[in-house]
Amino acid sequence: MPSTSLPVVQPGSFLTLHYRLGGPTGDIINTFNDKPATLSLGTGQLSPAVEQRLLGLPEGTRTAFSIPAGEAFGERKADMQQWVARKLLNQMGDPLEQYHVGDVVQFPTPDGLGHYAGAVQQVGNADSPDAVLFDFNHPLAGQPVTFEVQLIGVL
Repeated sequence: MPSTSLPVVQPGSFLTLHYRLGGPTGDIINTFNDKPATLSLGTGQLSPAVEQRLLGLPEGTRTAFSIPAGEAFGERKADMQQWVARKLLNQMGDPLEQYHVGDVVQFPTPDGLGHYAGAVQQVGNADSPDAVLFDFNHPLAGQPVTFEVQLIGVL
């Protein structure tokens, strides 16, 4: 009887998987109680540190990795916290929008083809009572990360 070997994750593989990505304060993403995710390696959907750990795993694997602080999403950078004037926020969205600490806001990329997110850190300051301080660091930047995965399909 011929032996059939399971496909293994390689650079550029297309994956169907359940995964959980979390840090010290809990999960950021968890698909285990929902539909599985589909993604391609090498397209920026997962951090390079996470992708590196998936390489070579056979289809059907369920495992978890601990990734040291700063490796999965880089270190926190102070210059990624920036004040945004209310005038600019009004131009990009709803002028009546109210911002609160902890809100995550989507901003268009300069080319208009994509988006990036910023988390509200502070609303108003002495110089500009309606400006908003955003943190554009990844929520897990500078933190240890846990990545749990169940590889359902590998193409």
